[in-house]
Amino acid sequence: MANSSVEQTAQSEHDIRATDSICINESQKQHKWYYNLKYLVVGLLFGVLFVKAEVISWFRIQEMFRLQSFHMYGIIGSAVLVGMISVWLIKRYRIKTISGEAITFTDKKFNKGQIYGGLLFGLGWGLTGACPGPLFAQIGMGATVVIVTLISAVAGTWVYGRFRDQLPH
Repeated sequence: MANSSVEQTAQSEHDIRATDSICINESQKQHKWYYNLKYLVVGLLFGVLFVKAEVISWFRIQEMFRLQSFHMYGIIGSAVLVGMISVWLIKRYRIKTISGEAITFTDKKFNKGQIYGGLLFGLGWGLTGACPGPLFAQIGMGATVVIVTLISAVAGTWVYGRFRDQLPH
């Protein structure tokens, strides 16, 4: 009986931790500080790509939410398709990270909090014209008012972390 209780506690803890992808897929390897500079370079290139593709344009985002243009839906749809193919290839051929670590995927349980979070995210995206991805690119392009959106995103993340245990998961 005690063993069953331990198993239930372990399973319950796994269910909670399954919402934290960083806890499941976190690399166990330690690297020097300069190891992460490649991510800075990729981020800068990604930001330039966002600017050139007009993904960071407030007007493009408004067009999307008003159903006036296919531009953003095409970009988002392409990203989803590339993601689906990438996950399929990783699973099919058991592709490992550059460091040789196995890439794992865990199933996520659906809950109503995802609906509320998605609605809140979409509302914020529609009101501000900014998704979290291109915030820094927008600031870099001179739209300094987006700093308010960035501060709000950080504050929202902190509030979620603070009250996470009380929220419906």
